[in-house]
Amino acid sequence: MSLDLDFVLTTDRCLMTNHHGKEFIGFMATGPAVGMPEPVWKWMACPKMKVDEHGRPWQAPYGMRKVEAALQDAGFKAAIIDPDHIGKYLKNAKALMFSHHDYFAFGPPSSTWWAITKKEPVNYKSFVSLIRRPEVREAKARGVKIVAGGPGVWQWLWRTDLAEEVGLDTIIDGEGEKAVVEIAKKIIEGEPLPSYVYVGAEDAPSVDEIPVIKGASVNGLIEIMRGCARSCRFCSVTLRPTRYYPLDKIEQELMVNYRAGVRHGVIHSDDVLFYGASGIYPRPEPLIKLHKLVKKYYKTIAWSHASLAAIKYAEEKYGLISKITEIVYEDGNQNYLGVEVGIETGSVRLAKEIMPAKSSPFKPEDYPQIVEDAFRIMHEHHIIPAGTMIINLPDEREDDVRATIELVDRLKDYRSILVPMMFVPLGYLKNRDWVDRLKLKESHVELYKKVFWHNVRWAEDMLSTFYLRGPLYAPLRMTLKLFLRYAKRQMKRIEAYLESKMKQ
Repeated sequence: MSLDLDFVLTTDRCLMTNHHGKEFIGFMATGPAVGMPEPVWKWMACPKMKVDEHGRPWQAPYGMRKVEAALQDAGFKAAIIDPDHIGKYLKNAKALMFSHHDYFAFGPPSSTWWAITKKEPVNYKSFVSLIRRPEVREAKARGVKIVAGGPGVWQWLWRTDLAEEVGLDTIIDGEGEKAVVEIAKKIIEGEPLPSYVYVGAEDAPSVDEIPVIKGASVNGLIEIMRGCARSCRFCSVTLRPTRYYPLDKIEQELMVNYRAGVRHGVIHSDDVLFYGASGIYPRPEPLIKLHKLVKKYYKTIAWSHASLAAIKYAEEKYGLISKITEIVYEDGNQNYLGVEVGIETGSVRLAKEIMPAKSSPFKPEDYPQIVEDAFRIMHEHHIIPAGTMIINLPDEREDDVRATIELVDRLKDYRSILVPMMFVPLGYLKNRDWVDRLKLKESHVELYKKVFWHNVRWAEDMLSTFYLRGPLYAPLRMTLKLFLRYAKRQMKRIEAYLESKMKQ
């Protein structure tokens, strides 16, 4: 039994999954399988999603849910279909639409793994395998249009060979809710399609034009705002206008997830503490109302992103981190809060040059101290950050990397996972030549070694204290513990080898 669809939306297994209900396990899909067979690695990072009798996934990536809703609201027969079920729809569909965060593993985590291991990341292999399936080739031969969008869509411009191989018709670059409807109209009417559509700030949808999702999102993720006022030069988010969702719109999406049986969720913004802010200054009232609302529907929550300066300011000015975590923990359903934070660098010089507002309202000269203060605040409130750092930035110097190494030392007593990533040119730095820059210096290797032992210590602590608790997670917890043991043995061997080389 199948639906009558003109537009089939899908992506590969690395995104069409809920990562066992733990969003940050998804980071594993950005690397190659290490120390275990690839099927086991994929089971840990991206298990198959439950689907209904039509092949529609129980949960789907949030951005795809927005596009699905936009098409359905415009009257088109469109639905997200699990990649294992697209074949029966492509025989009659008019278009196949892809979305991805990291189509060809050029994104920061994936490219870093690739540079270190020289092996293709799982997410790259997974998506390329999808577009090379016989049913996709046959659909294209019958005249089905191929459209690509999502945050990683720029990567098709670097892999024109694969774009040509799959027969890609249109790229939609930017917030696509309005643009995809226009493309769909052209497809239905048989009009020629533009090969590239760029959605700039002036074309971005207003809050009222952004549709409400109609199906559950992966791990209950719901968006609360778009845009960011920090204006970091390496980030594409700063190119978008800032828009806040009203609480009633947020509640509509919470209800969609709740009705689908989702009880755990992620609050998404490029800085959650900017919701309802006055410029870059967090305000208690909207944030407290937001968290009380979300906890009405979700047993546990996480933040997608928060800035370190906002964490420090919010707690020191208002005791706001204390107030929010009290709301989050008071029902007893959770005892920690996960979040991704951007450390980026420990270098004051680089902080001033590429992200001067990252430290606001504090001084850029104090950036390393801001990072440490924010990590201390998070540690005290059981907030567990995945702290990303960027290496190989344009004009990076040896002393910049040394400053980042020193900062890692200062963070050693704070529960966290640190993630150094190769620079990828987004935002205002997008046109810089970067492919030849994916090379590790000795200081980078030293940084990675320092981060490795930091992460192993705290990963073991989190598995024992906070993460993946309960009998349902026992197999996954044991597999991760075995992987950590393997990784420690391998790192000791690498360190011994490097030490012997230095003595020669």
